[in-house]
Amino acid sequence: MESIASVSQAQLTTRRKQLRRARRIKSFQAIWRSLFVGGMASGLVWAITLPDWVISNSEQIVVEGNHFLSAKSIRSLLPLSYPESILRVQPQAIAKSLESQAPIAEATVTRQLLPPGLTIKVKERKPVAIAQAPNPANTQVRSSTAGTGLLDAQGVWIPENSYTKLEQKLELPSLKVIGSSDQYLPYWSEVYQTVSHSPVKVFEIDWRNPANLILKTELGNVHLGPYSSHLTEQLTVLDRMRELPSHIQTGKIAYINLQNPEFPAIQMTKGNDTASPSTH
Repeated sequence: MESIASVSQAQLTTRRKQLRRARRIKSFQAIWRSLFVGGMASGLVWAITLPDWVISNSEQIVVEGNHFLSAKSIRSLLPLSYPESILRVQPQAIAKSLESQAPIAEATVTRQLLPPGLTIKVKERKPVAIAQAPNPANTQVRSSTAGTGLLDAQGVWIPENSYTKLEQKLELPSLKVIGSSDQYLPYWSEVYQTVSHSPVKVFEIDWRNPANLILKTELGNVHLGPYSSHLTEQLTVLDRMRELPSHIQTGKIAYINLQNPEFPAIQMTKGNDTASPSTH
């Protein structure tokens, strides 16, 4: 019994020593962990305040992919205040801010630590047509397409002052579209792609009357009727009529009627008869 009691007492003493050692180790670990975290935080604050980790001017921002807007103009749109710590810059927020600007369709922003700077890749909206509001007195039209603006290939409205306010001289597209945007926007992408590939030059698309789409072309005015999937066929027939000016004086032609491309007709001016030209 004395042996059992002495062994148990020895075990308890050893156990207590082990627990005290474990507590001391945990205390040391906690102290070192606190020192490490504090050192990291201090180092981060120190790094942030380093002049070498700060964007001090717009020249440290590289712009790529721009064709219509200058790098200077794009930099002027950035929501940054100089000097700006590179670690406080939020690339996604800057990209969203740029994409909210009408001339820019897509933006990607990446940070560079050494040397500190930003690289901004942009995809601009290319204006392909001048869009005019036919009735400025109409409040609905005035709110969405007041005055004159620009359209890209997807039908996105771009106010012309989006470029002028950035002091950009933009070469305006030769194509014009007239009519309510409510009428042509659902079909704009298809119509623009077809017209832009037309062998006959198209200068203007008049959509004021949805029942009769009118094109102003190098061969004169062309009446197409309501827009349909036959537009490509209609323009192909128009291309076959290139010799028309050599047979009929242009001044005597009021318009070319291609509402039925299988039976094209020419509406003569007042005092002249309707003609049915051969397209073969």
